[in-house]
Amino acid sequence: MTVNRASARYEGFGKEGRGSITTKSGVLDKQPYGFGTRFEGQPGTNPEELIAAAHAACFTMALSFGLARAGYSGDTLETSAAVTLEQQDGGFAIVKSALTLTGKVPGIGADEFAKIAEEAEKNCPVSKLLNCEITLEHSLES
Repeated sequence: MTVNRASARYEGFGKEGRGSITTKSGVLDKQPYGFGTRFEGQPGTNPEELIAAAHAACFTMALSFGLARAGYSGDTLETSAAVTLEQQDGGFAIVKSALTLTGKVPGIGADEFAKIAEEAEKNCPVSKLLNCEITLEHSLES
């Protein structure tokens, strides 16, 4: 079992507050976040962007391992994730994570690629964590 850690600090409250996020690895070190970075396009990050990055990375790695188990040696997999935050019931909810995948895998057919990709989406740990709609679009390059 692995345990990874991150921390967030927020000074002030509401729209006027400012926060920072730090990860144990140091990849994020007091990275700014707040209302402006979440809703107004200001520099910094936000929770949904970090979830999108985690989902894209986790799914792509799961797919890579699935393809390897099926006997394929790799070329390239690229995934983007779009996480949707909506206002609901007086608050906010993450309602969707849309994965878009492009793969270049020598010798695989489109049907088998889709099957292995869909299995990876269902079984990646971040997909299992998210309690929202998850979609997957995929294309195979030759």
